[in-house]
Amino acid sequence: MADDSDTVATPLLTSHEAKPAKPPSIDDAIETYMGATGARQLLRAMLLAVAWAFDAQQVFVSAFTDAEPQWHCTGAAANCSPCALPTGAWEWDRPAVTSVVSEWALACGGPALVSLPASSFFAGCLVGGFLLTTLADTLLGRRKMLFLSLVTMSVAGVLTAFSPNVSLVGASSLVLSTELVGKRWRDTVSVAGFFFFFVGFMSLPALAYALRDASWRTMYLYTSLPCLAYSVLLYFLVQESPRWLLVRGRKQEAIETVRQIVSLNGTASSFSMLDECAVEIDAVGAGDGGNGMFATLWSMWQRRWGFRRLAAIMTAGIGFGMVYYGMPLNVGNLGGSNLYLSVTYNALAEFPSSILSWLLMSRINRRISVIALTMVSGVCSLACVVIPEGTGLRMAAEVFSFFATCTAINIILMYSIELFPTSVRNSAVGLVRQAAVLGGVVAPLLVAIGGYLSFGVFGVAVGGLGMFVACLPETRGRRMSDTMEEEEEEEERSTPCPVLAKEN
Repeated sequence: MADDSDTVATPLLTSHEAKPAKPPSIDDAIETYMGATGARQLLRAMLLAVAWAFDAQQVFVSAFTDAEPQWHCTGAAANCSPCALPTGAWEWDRPAVTSVVSEWALACGGPALVSLPASSFFAGCLVGGFLLTTLADTLLGRRKMLFLSLVTMSVAGVLTAFSPNVSLVGASSLVLSTELVGKRWRDTVSVAGFFFFFVGFMSLPALAYALRDASWRTMYLYTSLPCLAYSVLLYFLVQESPRWLLVRGRKQEAIETVRQIVSLNGTASSFSMLDECAVEIDAVGAGDGGNGMFATLWSMWQRRWGFRRLAAIMTAGIGFGMVYYGMPLNVGNLGGSNLYLSVTYNALAEFPSSILSWLLMSRINRRISVIALTMVSGVCSLACVVIPEGTGLRMAAEVFSFFATCTAINIILMYSIELFPTSVRNSAVGLVRQAAVLGGVVAPLLVAIGGYLSFGVFGVAVGGLGMFVACLPETRGRRMSDTMEEEEEEEERSTPCPVLAKEN
C-alpha cells in the first residue's frame, strides 16, 4: 500500500490546471476598483476637463489681438490706403493699442509680417511641446505636467511672450482624466474636455467685444490670471494617474491613490489584485518607456508598429491643424463678415462636434468616422474657393468645414489614447496635438495671403493628409494596454496598413 501511495504522490493536472492563469493586467486591476466610478470621483475628472477652456482661450485669442482694425480716410480722398498715404490722411476706427497689427504698424509689412505674431505663438507651442511632451510619461507624471503647463501658459500669457508648452494642457488633461475613471466613463470625460473647450472658445467673442477699445494686452490678462488660480486649485484636488504610477514601478503610491479614489466612491476593497499587477509589471520591466526625456520616443521608434501608428496619425494631425487653427483666423477673408459674429459661429460649431464625437465613438469605428469627416471638411474648404465672397453660403461652408475638422480632431485625440499603451500614452497624445500645432504654424501665413489660396490649401491638406488614418488599426471595443509588450500582442492580431505591411 505504501508503494501505491508513493506512485500517486502528485495528482494528475487537468488541461486547465496545466496552464497557470495569467496575472491580471493594470487595466483589469484598475477596472476592479474604479469601474463603478462614483459621483465625486467623476466630478474631479470633470474638473480636469475645465483646463480645456483656458487652452481654447489661449489658442484662439490671437483672432482678436492680432486682427487688423478697420480704418477710414480723414481727407477728401474717397479711396485711400494706410500704406500709400501719409499718417495724417487716414486713421484707425479704434485706438491703435487694440491690436498687435495696428500698434506695431504691421499692416503694410506684407503677409509674412502680418502673420508673424500668430505664427510665433504656434511656433512657441511647437518647440516647447516637443521638448516637454515626454515628461508626463517619465519624470513628472500627468498631474505635475498639467500643473506646469497651466502655470507656464498663464505666466506666458501675462508676459505676452512665447507660450512654450500650451499645447500640453489639453493632452495632459485628456490623458489624466481618462485614466482616473473606469472604462464606462472614458468617452464621457473626454467629451467633457471638448465641451469646456467650446466654453472657452465661446467666451472669447464676448470678452473681446467688451474690451474692444482696450489694449490687446488686457485680453491676455483676462484670460491668463483665472487660469493661474485654477492651476493651483487643480494641483491640490486631483490625484496622479494610478496607471502611470504602476507602470513607473511606484506601487505604494499607486495603491494609495486608488485608496483615495475608492474612498471618494464610498467603497472598500482588498488591494491584492494591485499587488499581483505590480509584480507582473516588475517582471516585464517597470516603465518600459525609460527614464530619459526622449526615451519614450525612442521606445516607439524601435518598434515598427509604434512608429507606423505615430507617423500616420501625426500626418493626419498636420492637415487637421491647418484647418482647425486656420479657419477661425481666416474669417476676415470671407468678405463682409463681422469678426465677432464669425468667430462666434466657429465657436458654436465646437458644441455639436463634441456631441457628434461622443456618438461616433460609441457607435461607429474610429477610422471610418475620421475618413468621412476628412472628406466633408476638404470638400467644404474647397467650396469656399468657388462660392462668391460676402454670401451666407460661403460662411456656411466655412463653418461646416470647421465643424467636421473639430469632430475629427476630437476623435483622433481619443483614438490616440487607445492606440498607445500607458507607458508612452501621454507622449503620443502630446505629439498628435503637436502635429496639429505644426499645421497651425503655417495657417496664419496662408490666412495673411488670403484669396483662393488659403481655402484651397486647407481643403487639399485636410482631404489628403487625413487619409493616412486608413493605415491605423481599429481600437473600438478593445481594452487599453499598459506596456509595449501588451500592445505588441494586440498588434499581431490586427491588420496593418497594406502598403506599409509589405516592409515587415
